[in-house]
Amino acid sequence: MQKFRELRGEFVRYASLSALGTLGTSCYILADTFFVAKGLGTAGLAALNLAIPVYNLIYGVGLMLGMGGATKFAVSASQGEREAGNRAYAMALLLAGIAAVAFVAAGLLFPAEIARLLGADEEVFDMTRTYLQVLLLFAPAFLLNAVLVSFVRNDGNPRLAMLATVGASLSNVALDYLFIFPCGMGIFGAVFATGLAPVIGVCILLPHMLRRERGFRLTCRGLHPRLAGQEAALGFPSLVTQLSSAVVMITFNFLILDLAGNVGVAAYGVVANLALIAVGLYTGVAQGAQPLLSRAWGQRDGEGLQRLTRWSTWSVLALSLVTLAVILAFPGPIAALFNGEGDAVLQGIAEQGLRLYFLSSPFAAYNLLLATLFPSVERALPAHALSLLRGLVLLVPAAFAFAALWGLVGVWLAVPVTEAVTAAAGYLVLRRERARGFGGELQP
Repeated sequence: MQKFRELRGEFVRYASLSALGTLGTSCYILADTFFVAKGLGTAGLAALNLAIPVYNLIYGVGLMLGMGGATKFAVSASQGEREAGNRAYAMALLLAGIAAVAFVAAGLLFPAEIARLLGADEEVFDMTRTYLQVLLLFAPAFLLNAVLVSFVRNDGNPRLAMLATVGASLSNVALDYLFIFPCGMGIFGAVFATGLAPVIGVCILLPHMLRRERGFRLTCRGLHPRLAGQEAALGFPSLVTQLSSAVVMITFNFLILDLAGNVGVAAYGVVANLALIAVGLYTGVAQGAQPLLSRAWGQRDGEGLQRLTRWSTWSVLALSLVTLAVILAFPGPIAALFNGEGDAVLQGIAEQGLRLYFLSSPFAAYNLLLATLFPSVERALPAHALSLLRGLVLLVPAAFAFAALWGLVGVWLAVPVTEAVTAAAGYLVLRRERARGFGGELQP
């Protein structure tokens, strides 16, 4: 029992620190939302919301490479294979560099085309283009920060990983205020502050990178397609989660733009960005459990794996119910925080959206946990299927169908219905995998 008490203590430490860290990351865009709403009004808020899917894509690629590479590193370290862990780190950095070049090229060459593709009209086009261009040029910093945070957490330093993400987020809040209000830099100031945040995060991580006793080192091994594919596969559910958010935002933006115009899109921005905070909490618990799950898997510790799964599940469900209770109790004051112009239409749409959209909280929390749990034990395929199911296969058709039937109410309700169906499927898959000992590896 002493072993499991110690394991529970580790879980609480890793999960709480990771949740604080991902909460900080989620606050990047929330800070932009708040200060843009106060400084630039409804048009600025609409422009920001149109650009956020690109942030989801950048952050998702970073998470895919960081989580995938760090999972390989953690499993290798638990089995004493130090060189394999070093190769996983080098591969993650190499893939991040390739992705960074692609994002920067898009920012230099195609910001206007991307803005139009995302639905920016003449009223918000210039602000959307500016935000997109600067965001894409800072992509290398976002990618490097995501990779380093994942490896530092898996190298037994969740506290520093948390400090890096929280420190970056707090700097973003301070710089947002400074650039938008005293400096009067408008939408450029908002995105410049956001872009500087991961740079600060990387600087905070440097002490770990300079430690002689750290568990991973950079090796010049070149591109190994098999290892690259393994890392991408293990991290792919994290990418799908972010891509799903991006696709959902694009879909909802177009549907709501048709139903309620730019004011409706601005109101959806309030709902979506608050949802990012909730997702950050749930994802943080899952990412905090991941190093421990991967270690238990590498050591073939079936009992430890079951306990960690149970603790993680109850933790995310408890957080989701608290989140839902707060939203249902205070939708008006919460929406008013982001309604800088006191727009009654925006206020009404946002309040309705908060009440209906956040009914998905318990189901989304469980789905996000499964998206991390399966890759942690090198079971990427179930996570791929569930992530695609909740993000694309069910949600997009449901949004169009429900919008046609019930208008804005249908758009909001598409999310909880989709998450509930996916959670039911995920529960059945998890039961099957546990009964099989995750493929037989943990069977006696």
